[in-house]
Amino acid sequence: MKKIDTMSPRKLRSLQTREKLLQAGRDIFSEYGFHKATISQIIKKANTGYGTAYVHFKGKDDLLIQLMEEVMNHFYEIAELSFEPKTKQEAYEMIEKQTHAFLKMANEERAMMQAIEEAIRMSDEVRMKWEEIRERFIQRIAQDIAYSQQNRLARTDLNNQFIARGWFFTNEMYLWEIVRNGRDVPVKEIAHNLTAMYTGGLYQ
Repeated sequence: MKKIDTMSPRKLRSLQTREKLLQAGRDIFSEYGFHKATISQIIKKANTGYGTAYVHFKGKDDLLIQLMEEVMNHFYEIAELSFEPKTKQEAYEMIEKQTHAFLKMANEERAMMQAIEEAIRMSDEVRMKWEEIRERFIQRIAQDIAYSQQNRLARTDLNNQFIARGWFFTNEMYLWEIVRNGRDVPVKEIAHNLTAMYTGGLYQ
């Protein structure tokens, strides 16, 4: 709060304009999807000028990337939860809780995630950013697996990077399944079954 209070009026107006554009972008992308949404619609909804908008974003793809990073940071907060189990059962419970929260958020962010999935297919720039986001998750998962291996909870004969990659891709597959198929997907059941399969092989 103090930082905003000491910000110059010009800088504050710039920040407020950027936030208006991001909120307008979220609304437009959620309603129309990535392909049908236009930068003109976003600028109109934000009630700002073209020149001003392009000071903040290079175009539709750039604005979507900023929104994607914001959305995925919420997912990453789940991945970044402290993971220091003392027993295999505790590890199982923590992983199931994280998996459920991750997939539940996909359901809650469904409209925006639909636009993101469409953008990944259509924009090289967005797809490259998604690859970066993927890698961030994978490295965090590998770190958690390494912790379990070092504490003799998980099998030490397995490569934590390989396992982390497979675990993320499995969750990603179900994330997109939830995003495409609506709110009736049994998220809790999916999380339970995925966790049982994953931990059954890793925490024998």
